Amino acid sequence: MTATLLAAGLAALPAQAQAPFTPAPVPAPPQDPAVAAVLAAVSPARIEQRIRTLVGFGTRHTASDTRSDSRGIGAARRWIERELRACSAATGGQLQVGTQVWTEPAGQRLAAPTELVNVVATLPGTSATGQARLLVVSGHYDSRNSDVMDAQGEAPGADDDASGTAVVMELACTMAAQRFDATLVFLAVPGEEQGLLGAAHWAREARRQGLRVEGMITNDIVGSPVGDFGQRAPKEIRLFADGVDPLLRLLVQAQANRPNAMDAAEADPAADVNRPDAATRAALQAIALAGGSEDLPTLQFGRHLKAAAEAHLPGFTVNLIQRRDRYLRGGDHLPFLERGYAAVRYTEPFENFRHQHQNLRREGDVQYGDLPEFVDFGYVADVARVNAAGLATLALAPQPPREVRLEAGELTNDSTLRWAANPEPAAQLAGYRVVWRRTDAAVWQHALDVGPAVTRVTVPVSKDNVVFGVQAVSARGHASLASFPLPAR
Repeated sequence: MTATLLAAGLAALPAQAQAPFTPAPVPAPPQDPAVAAVLAAVSPARIEQRIRTLVGFGTRHTASDTRSDSRGIGAARRWIERELRACSAATGGQLQVGTQVWTEPAGQRLAAPTELVNVVATLPGTSATGQARLLVVSGHYDSRNSDVMDAQGEAPGADDDASGTAVVMELACTMAAQRFDATLVFLAVPGEEQGLLGAAHWAREARRQGLRVEGMITNDIVGSPVGDFGQRAPKEIRLFADGVDPLLRLLVQAQANRPNAMDAAEADPAADVNRPDAATRAALQAIALAGGSEDLPTLQFGRHLKAAAEAHLPGFTVNLIQRRDRYLRGGDHLPFLERGYAAVRYTEPFENFRHQHQNLRREGDVQYGDLPEFVDFGYVADVARVNAAGLATLALAPQPPREVRLEAGELTNDSTLRWAANPEPAAQLAGYRVVWRRTDAAVWQHALDVGPAVTRVTVPVSKDNVVFGVQAVSARGHASLASFPLPAR
C-alpha cells in the first residue's frame, strides 16, 4: 500500500510531516472481561491446599516410589492428573488432560533408567488462524534435598517447586472456563532437578513435530517474597528473559565465520531436535546480525509479559532481567531456548537458600528445609495472576506480523516500515501498531496505530536513533508480540 501515516488509525498525514511530531505513548493493554474473570477466579486457598498436598507426598524425587498411593513421585503425578481432570469436567470438558510417558536412561543424576511422566493439559484455541499458536506454561513437580541422588529421604519441595506446580494447576483450572484464540498448554514436569529432563523431552518432541511454540514460561521458586536477610518485596517478581541464548551465539558465530559448519550438523537428525530448526535458526541469526540481539522473540515475549502484568495488577512490578537465568542455576525454560523458542522464567525477588535443596533439620534457631511455613500463599496467587495476564492477553491477540522490513535504501531522517498482511479475518483485526524505543531502553516507549489495510508506513523518527517493532492488534485491542524489522535496501 502507498506510504501512509495514520495517527491512531484515523487521521492521515503526509509522509514528511511539516509540523513537529509528538509521539504517543504505548497504549496500556485493554481491560478485557475474559482476562478479568481469570484473575478474579485465582484462589490463594486452593493454591495453599495444592502446595500442602504435594508436600504431603514426603518426597517427589524423580527416582522415588512410583507405586505407592501416598508417597513418592508416582502418587504426586497421579494426583495432579486427577485434579486437572476434575477441573476439566467442572469447566465443560474443553481442557484436554493426558500424560507423556518415556524412559529416561541412566545418567549423571539418575542411577538407573527411570520412567518419567509429563502431565499435560491443553486448552485448544478457538480461532482457525490462532489454534496452531501454542503458549506453554510449566512448573516442575519433582523435589530434592541436599543430596540430589537421595530418592528416599524427605524432600518436601514446597517452594521448589510445589509453588510453580500450583500456579500451573491454578492457571489451567481458571483459564479453562474461558475461550482463547491461541492454544494454551499447561505442563507439570518431572526431572528438573536431575537435568531439566521433563521439559527437555516435551521441547524435543515439539521440535520433532514442528509445533509452533510462540512463547513458554516456567514458574520455578515463586513461593516467597522474603529473602534470607529478611528483605521483603511482596509486589515484585523477577522475569529472566535472555536476548541471545549462549547456544544461539555459537550458531551465529559458526554461520558468520564458517558457513559450512552448520551444513555438516544437519546430517545428524538426532542432534537436530536439540537445536533450532533451519528456518528458525536463519530467522534468529538474521535478527541478531542486524543488531537486534535485544529484540529476539524471547525479549519481545518478556516485554509483553511485563506490560500485561503491570497493567492488570496495579502496583505489581515485573523486573525484566536480560539474562537466561541466575548464576549457577537453570530452569525448564532452557531446553526451549536451546531449540529456538521464546522462553522465560519467573522466580521470586529474593531467594532464601536455607529453604532450597536442604535436608530437613534445625541448627540452633534456624530451620532448614523447603517447608510450607516459608511459603506466602497470597504471593503465589499474585504470581498466578501475573502469568494469567500475560498468557490471556497474548492468547487473545493476533499472531505477530511477518516479513517486517525497515527500508534503508536511501539517506532520510524518517523511517519507513512495511510488512505482510496478517491472515486473521478482517473482523478480528483492528490494525497494526508501530512501536519504538531508545536503544538504551528496555521496553517500548512510543506507538503509532494504523488501520488494518495499511502495510507500509513512514514515521517521522530517525531509524538511526531508535529501535522499531511492529505489532498486530485484535478487534478487542490486544497486541501481538512485536516483530523486529530487518533492514531492506
